[in-house]
Amino acid sequence: MTKAVVLGGGFAGVLAATVLARHVDEVTVVEGGRYPAGPEPRPGLPQAFHSHVLVTAGAEALETLLPGTLAALAARGAHRRGLPDGALILSADGWFRRHETGAYLVSCSRWLLDHVIRQRALAGGAVSVRERTRVLGLAGDASRVTGVLVAREDGSTETVHADLVVDATGRRSRAPRWLAELGGPAVEEEVADPGLVYSTRIYRAPDALAARIPAIMVHPRPENGRPGHGATLFPMEDGRWTFTLTGTRAAAPPTDDKGFTDCARALRSPVVAELLAAAEPLGAVRPFRATANRRRWFERRPGPEGFLVVGDALAAVNPVHSHGMSVAALSAVRIDRELARSGAGPSALPALQAAVAEVADTSWRMATGQDRDPAAPDGTAAAAGHRVRAMMSRAVLGNPALMTDLFRTQTLLPPRAAADPPLHRAPSAGARPPLDTDEAVAQFPELSEWWFSGRRSRRPALEETRGR
Repeated sequence: MTKAVVLGGGFAGVLAATVLARHVDEVTVVEGGRYPAGPEPRPGLPQAFHSHVLVTAGAEALETLLPGTLAALAARGAHRRGLPDGALILSADGWFRRHETGAYLVSCSRWLLDHVIRQRALAGGAVSVRERTRVLGLAGDASRVTGVLVAREDGSTETVHADLVVDATGRRSRAPRWLAELGGPAVEEEVADPGLVYSTRIYRAPDALAARIPAIMVHPRPENGRPGHGATLFPMEDGRWTFTLTGTRAAAPPTDDKGFTDCARALRSPVVAELLAAAEPLGAVRPFRATANRRRWFERRPGPEGFLVVGDALAAVNPVHSHGMSVAALSAVRIDRELARSGAGPSALPALQAAVAEVADTSWRMATGQDRDPAAPDGTAAAAGHRVRAMMSRAVLGNPALMTDLFRTQTLLPPRAAADPPLHRAPSAGARPPLDTDEAVAQFPELSEWWFSGRRSRRPALEETRGR
């Protein structure tokens, strides 16, 4: 009988367990907390109060793993928004035009997403869960992991023997220390910290806009040598919105009521502030600072057999890129494929680690490439490259071909096939004049009706915002 133990019962862990159950005889998830009865907060998940979305490739992977999940999420209030045909987006260079690219995002609370996936993944009984069980270390030696040492809720300890052990414990994973305790070599680690911080608040949306509003994104743009603030407003279940302000540590978004509201009003567009003024705040403003990109190169060290690291424990990117859950789903699909090809023996896991790392690399390169690319000083080769990228950024706003490439890449979809019509054109080809705020909003009938019909009553607030 082949046994597998998955450490961590969050999104990545449950999906990994779901896949393992197709290839081994017994799968156990070791979870440090206790699952709530419904879509409610779970201890140990500090970022759950902030915005969570699945991007296109991740949503499609989730549907491959658990068919019907997207429909189940939609039935519980999750929202699908096209990019940018269902999203009002103000980049550093201007407003995007609506355009069907095939890319989209699925938006809901992290609590709902985890709850629906647990219901569907664990209902059949193929996976057992040991809640309130803490991982103390690995059993085995530098060449082979044979199980995991755990502490029960009553404080007693136990070694759970397994042929396969999968670490899905997230950003705080102690796998490097556990492996060192077995006598293995150190795990190489890389960190790219953009210094980004968030402040988030949930709102009760006005009835007329609760389910109809597009996703809204305001990208930061530095001005007068100071970093700017960005913002996202996503619809979620139960007639709520989740609104997040972003900034660097040098210009962290406030967490007090007045400061948070004033910061929203000072954004480059008044749209978000006016929407929030029509909504009801629910609860306090919550900060989040653990945004560094962190990559642990487990695939570069020898062995051990029987051990695999997945999800944020392997590669955690800045959450602003919205890739974490999608990469976990894509990794689970890859695990399923590799185990079907090579079998689920302990000796297969070092090669499987390389395959999972390959899945994470696309997101890692994209996130760190953007987060390591501040504006370069004038007169340098780096400045020339920055100017080219800025020119392309402006060009994409009115160029459907470039727009399609951009959003497919950002949502982790594969490059278009060579047989597809060519999309890469000179930056000036197909260029269209930039949109102003009214023109951008007018692209979305569900929003423009509210925007223009209430203009007179909101004019004082609008003028105050523009004067800041």
